[in-house]
Amino acid sequence: MSWEKSIKDFEYYLRLEKSLSENSIEAYIHDVKKLYAFLIVTDENIPPEKVTIDILHEFVYWLNNNTEQKINERSQARIISGIKGFFAYLQLDNLIDIDPTDLLDAPKLPKKLPVYLSIDEIDSMINSIDVSKPEGHRNRAMLEILYSCGLRVSELVTLRMHNLFFDEGFIRVIGKGDKERLIPISDKAKNEMENYFKQRCHLTIAPGEEDFVFLNRRGKHLTRVMVFLIIKEIANSVGIQKNISPHTFRHSFATHLVNGGADLRSVQEMLGHESILTTEIYTHLDKQHLRDTILLYGRTGKN
Repeated sequence: MSWEKSIKDFEYYLRLEKSLSENSIEAYIHDVKKLYAFLIVTDENIPPEKVTIDILHEFVYWLNNNTEQKINERSQARIISGIKGFFAYLQLDNLIDIDPTDLLDAPKLPKKLPVYLSIDEIDSMINSIDVSKPEGHRNRAMLEILYSCGLRVSELVTLRMHNLFFDEGFIRVIGKGDKERLIPISDKAKNEMENYFKQRCHLTIAPGEEDFVFLNRRGKHLTRVMVFLIIKEIANSVGIQKNISPHTFRHSFATHLVNGGADLRSVQEMLGHESILTTEIYTHLDKQHLRDTILLYGRTGKN
């Protein structure tokens, strides 16, 4: 089989069967093309089914020692992950009998714990918003639902009116890969949303924007950049020094659930993580929080 056809078929698989986003698909294909480029550079006329673990080890060595485009460990780990996905697909489609990447190890990377906010910090941000301003109730509702539902910013800006089920106590979210999930909504978030809707009904809404929940003054839906700038401004206004973004509220939502004893599977479902391994990062946050608390009380002598 040719590399061109294999890569194209892999792309179809990622799009149609795995339902990945275009950015994820592009990253996977880019990683596989790195391996193909290496084989071309080294004059190895080897089809995908003939690739061995020895060739892959040579490829990793090439990644480490290619002076023209030095690749750091994190990028290298991502490339290896993409190649593993490619050969797993070939085996799944019965195009190879043995996956040569089974014995291929990626660099061990330290776990990068995400920044999160305390409940007091979140409350201070929300409570600092001036509701006498036209966008006040909108911004309060936006921060409250980001936190209490653990939404990605892309899910927030595309949230639709017809996906709100306040009487039933949940909202419907369309996440990555157009995957749908139902998330409980708190009474506080519902109250903030209802206050916002009293102001929203006075907006002149642009044609085609009627079903979007969060709108700007011109009646068009908010963009991710606008939400980022709003949150940065609010955080600065209350003196929060952490480097935060809309995603910080999602991290905070998950961290507080895990700290409160929530089942990890339930947190995974609410976040829309495909693998529970992604959700497990919040158990590390929990242990780090416990360690920091012990050290703090040890230093201050509090009991």
